[in-house]
Amino acid sequence: MEARAEHKFARISPRKVSVVCDLIRGKDVKTAEAILLNTPKAGSELLVKVLKSAAANAENNFDMDPDKLYVKATYANPGPILKRGMPRAQGRMYRINKRTSHITVVVAEKE
Repeated sequence: MEARAEHKFARISPRKVSVVCDLIRGKDVKTAEAILLNTPKAGSELLVKVLKSAAANAENNFDMDPDKLYVKATYANPGPILKRGMPRAQGRMYRINKRTSHITVVVAEKE
C-alpha cells in the first residue's frame, strides 16, 4: 500500500527540484524531513510540504503506521511554461521561459 501527494503548477523549474528529490529518495520519512529542513535549496521548502502531506495521507486515509513510512518515489515533472518577453535592442524581444513543475512524493510502509 502506498500514499501520494502532489504539488501541481509549482513556480520553480523541475531541474532545480529534482536535485533535492534525489537526496530523499529511499529514506524514511523522518530522516527525509530532517534532510530537507537543512538543505539550502529553493525546492526543499516545497518538497517538505509535499512530504508532510503524503505522510498525513498515509496515516489518515490508509491507516499506515507513521513510524514505518519511507519515501518510495519522488519526482518533479515539467508543467506548463509561462512565456514572457524581455525588451532588447532595436525593438526586438527575447523570450523568457518561466517554468513550472508538478512535484510528486509517494510514501509506503516498510514490511
